[in-house]
Amino acid sequence: MLRQVLHRGVRTCFSRLGHFIASHPVFFASAPVLISILLGASFSRYQVEESVEHLLAPQHSLAKIERNLVNSLFPVNRSKHRLYSDLQTPGRYGRVIVTSFQKANMLDQHHTDLILKLHAAVTKIQVPRPGFNYTFAHICILNNDKTCIVDDIVHVLEELKNARATNRTNFAITYPITHLKDGRAVYNGHQLGGVTVHSKDRVKSAEAIQLTYYLQSINSLNDMVAERWESSFCDTVRLFQKSNNKIKMYPYTSSSLREDFQKTSRVSERYLVTSLILVVTMAILCCSMQDCVRSKPWLGLLGLVTISLATLTAAGIINLTGGKYNSTFLGVPFVMLGHGLYGTFEMLSSWRKTREDQHVKERTAAVYADSMLSFSLTTAMYLVTFGIGASPFTNIEAARIFCCNSCIAIFFNYLYVLSFYGSSLVFTGYIENNYQHSIFCRKVPKPEVLQEKPAWYRFLLTARFSEDTTEGEEANTYESHLLVCFLKRYYCDWITNTYVKPFVVLFYLIYISFALMGYLQVSEGSDLSNIVATATQTIEYTTAQQKYFSNYSPVIGFYIYESIEYWNTSVQEDVLEYTKGFVRISWFESYLNYLRKLNITTGLPKKNFTDMLRNSFLKAPQFSHFQEDIIFSKKYNDEVDVVASRMFLVAKTMETNREELYDLLETLRRLSVTSKVKFIVFNPSFVYMDRYASSLGAPLHNSCISALFLLFFSAFLVADSLINVWITLTVVSVEFGVIGFMTLWKVELDCISVLCLIYGINYTIDNCAPLLSTFVLGKDFTRTKWVKNALEVHGVAILQSYLCYIVGLIPLAAVPSNLTCTLFRCLFLIAFVTFFHCFAILPVILTFLPPSKKKRKEKKNPENREEIECVEMVDIDSTRVVDQITTV
Repeated sequence: MLRQVLHRGVRTCFSRLGHFIASHPVFFASAPVLISILLGASFSRYQVEESVEHLLAPQHSLAKIERNLVNSLFPVNRSKHRLYSDLQTPGRYGRVIVTSFQKANMLDQHHTDLILKLHAAVTKIQVPRPGFNYTFAHICILNNDKTCIVDDIVHVLEELKNARATNRTNFAITYPITHLKDGRAVYNGHQLGGVTVHSKDRVKSAEAIQLTYYLQSINSLNDMVAERWESSFCDTVRLFQKSNNKIKMYPYTSSSLREDFQKTSRVSERYLVTSLILVVTMAILCCSMQDCVRSKPWLGLLGLVTISLATLTAAGIINLTGGKYNSTFLGVPFVMLGHGLYGTFEMLSSWRKTREDQHVKERTAAVYADSMLSFSLTTAMYLVTFGIGASPFTNIEAARIFCCNSCIAIFFNYLYVLSFYGSSLVFTGYIENNYQHSIFCRKVPKPEVLQEKPAWYRFLLTARFSEDTTEGEEANTYESHLLVCFLKRYYCDWITNTYVKPFVVLFYLIYISFALMGYLQVSEGSDLSNIVATATQTIEYTTAQQKYFSNYSPVIGFYIYESIEYWNTSVQEDVLEYTKGFVRISWFESYLNYLRKLNITTGLPKKNFTDMLRNSFLKAPQFSHFQEDIIFSKKYNDEVDVVASRMFLVAKTMETNREELYDLLETLRRLSVTSKVKFIVFNPSFVYMDRYASSLGAPLHNSCISALFLLFFSAFLVADSLINVWITLTVVSVEFGVIGFMTLWKVELDCISVLCLIYGINYTIDNCAPLLSTFVLGKDFTRTKWVKNALEVHGVAILQSYLCYIVGLIPLAAVPSNLTCTLFRCLFLIAFVTFFHCFAILPVILTFLPPSKKKRKEKKNPENREEIECVEMVDIDSTRVVDQITTV
């Protein structure tokens, strides 16, 4: 009883609100436009988010703390010599992969000369500044001898060239570790790709070679020069490619990911314009009908204007509060399109149910009372789910900003639908009541006047006047609308047909089976190439790197950050045991073996041992570079201690099993917590991967909980709590199917897909809640009758919004971007699966599942029996036969 009272009270409030808006339509139409112009004007000077890490890496992660610890122990200016894959911080760099179209050996004389020639061209790049031209020598990372640090593969190629020039045949390159003429052992697993070996580790040929150039960025001027150098580096590589068309080069810089991420917005512009044109056209067509008075094409256009005003207002607020634009915002208009269009079409559908002889104010009040309650509840669901996503609980900044923007846009869309679109409905209502043309707003002449006009004139001004309509025909004045006619005369009878239901149930079982198959294969996508435009440097470089350099994992830094007894044999064995199975590409193993030798032969105490270590071991020429890998501390009694040390590891991997790398990294992280030696492992990819799964699922998890909570709370506002039960089951079915099918469509669970799944919860409720509400609240008739009635009342609005939404999504599929590809596939699946439930699954399942529509039969006396009379009614045109059962 309380629910019914609350339900009627809320409907009465909305009815009065509609009457008030209809009394002041000019104010409520102009106020949203002025607010949007004032707030949206600031968006003309929007700022773009430059940091991809800030957007896509988890905000609170142990990896960032570990990176700070590593940087404090081993500063970058001392570490670049060992950073084969940017081990501590990406910094500024230029990188190029050189390969051949014909899979030639890049170590032969011709290609070796070309690569060294390319290296010389890169080192001569100049960045002009007022009064000075910067070259690579001015901005490079310096070695201990104040020379530029270059990849060791360059020294290998130079020695190979000299060996050929002097006809030396004893020079051999081994893989993945080779030795230079100065005795240094260097790791080349990430510089030589597509390697063919013979005699165990001796290189026979290599299909690709990678060169890396590290740059300084210690201040703003240096960083600006380095950024321009990176741009010149890419131009130089392209020019070199044109002059040597038999080789293929893939340049990549520290700015490539950011530029390619932002490129999605630029390449999407013309496709979004096409999408807007298609949606406008479809919205106008969906609101049009043959009757020129009752047709509402302007309302279709004004519905999109309402959504645009809300989106513009939200963009202005985000910009004024210091927010920055990023490419994920491309999904916000489609979130608004799905919610906003359905609300406007539902109001238009409620308008068709009102009596034409009523005043416009009364009709508007009836529309608000009929449609605004469900629209308010679904809007509240959007605000809660996206509001939780915009809270500090969300650890990924891109998801948080997207949810925040969507929340603001949806809130203003709700206000603008109430005010701007409601006022537009009032204006078109007056046009209809005055029998004016719905497009040209001129008075439509009487039928007898139209008979004297040409055929094209009569076609454009076709209308039905109320005085020419009988009382029985008045309710059918809107049946000339194509979608209304289709649902009422054909589809409702077909979907509830006894012979159709088994096939629908069978299709649903198939749907569940394929969804389960995909659900069991869900994978998390932390690959940053999934968020950039296609045919870009990032995609080409990443593809080439995975093809040629996937034999070994990225370099993992192994850092011991405590003073341990390095001379202790058990400690040495523990450290080597932790790194067992890895390729050690630093001098740490040689270091520990040397310690063993010293310990066995001399048995020196700790003080003498460490003194000998500094005075003899580190001064040995073959160990000169190892000074970068240990840190000494001098105590008060001149005793020297090793307070920290490091080594670099790589793991042998396979191209088809690169996902095992993530498990490997997490295994090392867990081992660092339980080991006897205090150490940490770090790689820049940890910043994106650390807690990525939990950070990624948190917005969806929290949104689902908040949605369930709101459904439970709203059970006191709806007339029957069974509505919420059906909504919950429908949302679970839709989300389960979307997750399964998007996996089968090769969409990984990344930031974009999770945001789409949050939207899918609300989109399903948007479309299914009114349908289920009408069915559950129906009394006195059979289930089949109320299923048909629910489809007739709400099916047109669902179908109209679905057609506009799908038409708007189609151009998105053609955008050359992985981000928009993921966006399209997820949103398309959400729309299609929801439509499948609204028009097939629910209409069939509701015909034989609760709630029951039969009244409890009362016991009747023999003298109070029922007589059943069957009457066969045939239409005048003998086209339809109706069996009517009446009770006498």
